[in-house]
Amino acid sequence: MSFTRTLRAVGGAVVAGALLFGAAPTALADQNRDDQWPLKSFDAQSVWKESTGKGVTVAVIDDAVDGSHPDLTGNVLPGKSFIDGGTADHEQTNDHGTGMASIIAGHGHGPGKTDGVMGLAPDAKILPVATPELGAGVGNSDLAEVIRYAVDHDASIINMSIGPSTLSHGEKRALTYAIQKDVLVVAASGNDGQEQLGALASFPGVVAVGAVDKTGKVWGKSNSGSGLMLSAPGVDITSAATSKQYRLANGTSDSTAYVSGAAALLRSKFPDLTAGQIANRLVKTAGLPAGQEGMKLPDPHYGYGFIRPYSALTKNIPTGSKNGPLKTPKTETAPAAGGPSAPGASGTGGDQAGEQNDGLGMGAIVGIGVGVLAVVAVIVIVVVSQKKKGRNGPPPGGPGGFGGPGGPGFPPQQQGPYQQPGPYQQPGPYQQQPSAPGAFPPAPPTPPPGQ
Repeated sequence: MSFTRTLRAVGGAVVAGALLFGAAPTALADQNRDDQWPLKSFDAQSVWKESTGKGVTVAVIDDAVDGSHPDLTGNVLPGKSFIDGGTADHEQTNDHGTGMASIIAGHGHGPGKTDGVMGLAPDAKILPVATPELGAGVGNSDLAEVIRYAVDHDASIINMSIGPSTLSHGEKRALTYAIQKDVLVVAASGNDGQEQLGALASFPGVVAVGAVDKTGKVWGKSNSGSGLMLSAPGVDITSAATSKQYRLANGTSDSTAYVSGAAALLRSKFPDLTAGQIANRLVKTAGLPAGQEGMKLPDPHYGYGFIRPYSALTKNIPTGSKNGPLKTPKTETAPAAGGPSAPGASGTGGDQAGEQNDGLGMGAIVGIGVGVLAVVAVIVIVVVSQKKKGRNGPPPGGPGGFGGPGGPGFPPQQQGPYQQPGPYQQPGPYQQQPSAPGAFPPAPPTPPPGQ
């Protein structure tokens, strides 16, 4: 499946017509702002007293973005288009990338910024990286080049509201490169209603996101699976657009953008935390719908629950291990066949047969055996010679033998970059109170029906 077709699938179906969500427009906000129900559910005004995402760059790997949209002006960097080789901040046709950028970092417009749409992290910067159809772009570029560009241009979060059907070896290495560089990669679970995550969402170290509605119930078309980590609003989502000024859509694309926005808030307030520790705060403060707080986590439909940005910003959460709840890609011990490793890429996804080379070749084994025999022979000759001369000094290499003081020894064993003391230990189910400050969603009068 080509990138473009998959992007449309994951992008969410645009909802036709005007929808009202049970609340009349206020005198201080236009209809588009009033329709942004996630901001109300998140208690965005309280959230923004804690963080606005200032100083954080979020890469949006997607369509190009309309940086001249009144709700985005000043927040969109030039970026790069891997379609035409130019910048990616002047989109005039496609809506999707602009929509995702506005959910993350829209700042509204007009007096007091009360018109238009606001993003969850309105002071964050967007690095737009426009992608062609896989294998059909400039220089036959694929997602590998795109991901590396985002990492190398100071993005600390990568939003990927896309769903390629497969990942190449190079794309897996690029994702591993991003994870090595402490970039939080957030990806959509997909909109097929399947009990299986796509290749990108299921890659180790990627935060896979599903969609929920305003009651907190999982959206029926949100893909599920054991690797799902978080959920976020993805139904009836108003965002900026390019072909028209605003769009209304359903999809895990939108929920992914909300998670990226929440991560930007956290990376701004807690700049010393790793990507895994940022994910840890989101996981430890996630919520569940009323009546389902006791489910076993992670749940294949909710992950650890839907994000609660205010709680993530304010709760006393232990820092935790470097990787937090994120799995780590397997490292590779030799360059892939056909050429050396790309600069800085020392790992791979490791979930494709034949990509790992954890053993030693026959030639290396024979060479080691010959070397050992030679060392043994030298030792025997020295010992026999010393016995003949009546001297039994310390063994070769100084006191203590090989590795002892003054000896050649062996270098200390290095710990691999992804090795951890043990698996991430997740506490028991969260007993959330959806009506607490900053909770999402507000507690409904009666428990919503089950999934």
